[in-house]
Amino acid sequence: MQLRIVHRTEFGYDARASASYNQARMTPSSTPEQIVIHERLDVTPSPWTYPYTDYFGTHVIAFEIADPHEAMAVVATSTVQVHRAAPPAPSTPWDEYGERGIADRWTEFLMLPDLVAPPEELALRAREIAGSAELPGQAAHAVVLLVHDEMRLLPESTDAATTAAQAWQQRTGAVQDMAHLAIGALRSIGIPARYVAGYAHPVADPAVGETVAGDSRAWVEWWDDGWRALDPSTATAPDDRYVSVGFGRDYEDVPPLRGIYSGTDTSRMSVSVEMTRVG
Repeated sequence: MQLRIVHRTEFGYDARASASYNQARMTPSSTPEQIVIHERLDVTPSPWTYPYTDYFGTHVIAFEIADPHEAMAVVATSTVQVHRAAPPAPSTPWDEYGERGIADRWTEFLMLPDLVAPPEELALRAREIAGSAELPGQAAHAVVLLVHDEMRLLPESTDAATTAAQAWQQRTGAVQDMAHLAIGALRSIGIPARYVAGYAHPVADPAVGETVAGDSRAWVEWWDDGWRALDPSTATAPDDRYVSVGFGRDYEDVPPLRGIYSGTDTSRMSVSVEMTRVG
């Protein structure tokens, strides 16, 4: 499936901003499952830009606006060819997860900071699942489904600073909360897990040429002789409607736009994502 994505973020300031410095993680990178045919970032007012790839493999465009401005618009346009193969069966045995090839290689994806640290109830249930699973990949799949079954998707009930434990307590959250809970639970049983940020076309069989409001999405990947993906908000593996943009330990590593500005105290922000199947 070939998808065009237009991600627009607009800021309006209460007073004139004298300068703005930002990092945008809004354009996909090519991976074995997707090829970026076209990508472009347009910023108004015109900035100085510097593209690079961060430590976790995410494409980043840093930009600086040094002229006074009362508004800013950031528009990322991408066309991506996606082909996700069916995931292979679990294969890595439990004893390999304590060895250097996994435990040391993926140590960043085994840490449990507050944002993803699972509450004791979830950690206990994850250990119970792990204790009865023949292979870690089987346990990982069951743990992500557990999060899906226990949580209700309610995006407005949390914000970016909400921890996994807080979301679990209220049993509601946004896609990033469900991803954080699954990641923390997987890491608590020794399975490296990472956060994936991207987009998903909301229509199961999208018509070519029809533009719709796209979904910003977060899902989970765990290591099992390769990264294996599952979306805890839908309990399904990402298919060709999914486009990955960034990878990291948690949401803090992959916000779409992060920066600072000077000259005014507050701003207003609007965000929209449009997706069109073009092939």
